[in-house]
Amino acid sequence: MTRVAAIDCGTNSIRLLVADADPATGELVDLDRRMTIVRLGQGVDRTGRLAPDALERTFAACREYATIVKEHGAERLRFVATSASRDAENRDDFVRGVLDILGVEPEVISGDQEAEFSFTGATKELTGRDDLAKPYLVVDIGGGSTEFVVGEDHVRAARSVDIGCVRMTERHLVHDGVVSDPPTPEQVAAIRADIEAALDLAEESVPLREARTLVGLAGSVTTIAAIALDLPEYDSEAIHHSRVSYDRVREITERLLSATHAERAAIPSMHPGRVDVIGAGALVLLSVMERIGADEVVVSEHDILDGIAWSVA
Repeated sequence: MTRVAAIDCGTNSIRLLVADADPATGELVDLDRRMTIVRLGQGVDRTGRLAPDALERTFAACREYATIVKEHGAERLRFVATSASRDAENRDDFVRGVLDILGVEPEVISGDQEAEFSFTGATKELTGRDDLAKPYLVVDIGGGSTEFVVGEDHVRAARSVDIGCVRMTERHLVHDGVVSDPPTPEQVAAIRADIEAALDLAEESVPLREARTLVGLAGSVTTIAAIALDLPEYDSEAIHHSRVSYDRVREITERLLSATHAERAAIPSMHPGRVDVIGAGALVLLSVMERIGADEVVVSEHDILDGIAWSVA
C-alpha cells in the first residue's frame, strides 16, 4: 500500500482525497475525502481573470487540506487544476499561492489529461461487471467544462468542451450580478444552443453514439441522482453506482429549471454551493442523454480525483 493524496481544483469546487492505494489489486481505500465549494471560476468567462475573493476562498481551503494531508502522513501529493485556472490571465498568482501553502506546484492540466484521469477514476472498479456493456462514455460535468471520454479498458477518444454549469449560468442567467430566478424560456434555449454546439464539437473527435453505457460524474450528476433517490440528505454510498433513467433526468431537469432559488435550496440533498448552477448542469446531462439516446445514466462518485490518486500511486 502507498498512502497518497490528491487534490482536484476545478471551477466550482476543490476536493481532497487521501487514500491507501494498492496497484497490484486495484484497491483504493479512502482515508479522507472531502469537497469545498470555492467558486474559483467566478467571473472568469467574463473577465479572463481569477477574482481576488475567489483566490482567497481557494487558498483557505488549501490551508485546511494541508493540515489533513500532514495528519495522515501521505507519502505523495499531486495537485491538479482544471478549467478556470487554464483560462485565467493571472493563473501565476494561483500557482504561487498553492505552492506556498502546500509545497507542491499545481499542475494546470489540459482538457485531454483531465479526461484521462476522469475515465480511470470512474471505470477502474467497473472491470468485470457483466451488467454494464462496453464501450463506456464517461461524461464529467464540471463548473467550467465538460469532458467526454469513450473507451473500453482504456481511453479511445476524449474531448473537453466549455459547457460547465458555472460557465453556462454566468453566461446566460446572470444579469447585474443576480441569477434569474427562475430562468426564462429564452435563457434556457440559449443555454441549450450552447450545449448542442459543444456536443457537435465533441462529436468531431469522440464517437459519442457508439457508447453502450453512459457513466456520469461530478456534482451536477450526483445531485440529480440524490434527488432521484429522494434522499433525506446527501449520501455518497447510496448515490455511487445508482442508475437514473432518462425520464427521471428529464423530469428533474424541468423541475430545477422552473424552480425558484428558495425551492432549489429546500431540496434536502442540495449543497448550498450548487443551488444557482444545478439547473444548467442538469440541462447538460439531459442534452447528452438525448444526443446519444441513453435510457439511463450510471452515476459514479469516483472520478478525476480517484484518477489523480492512481496516477500518484
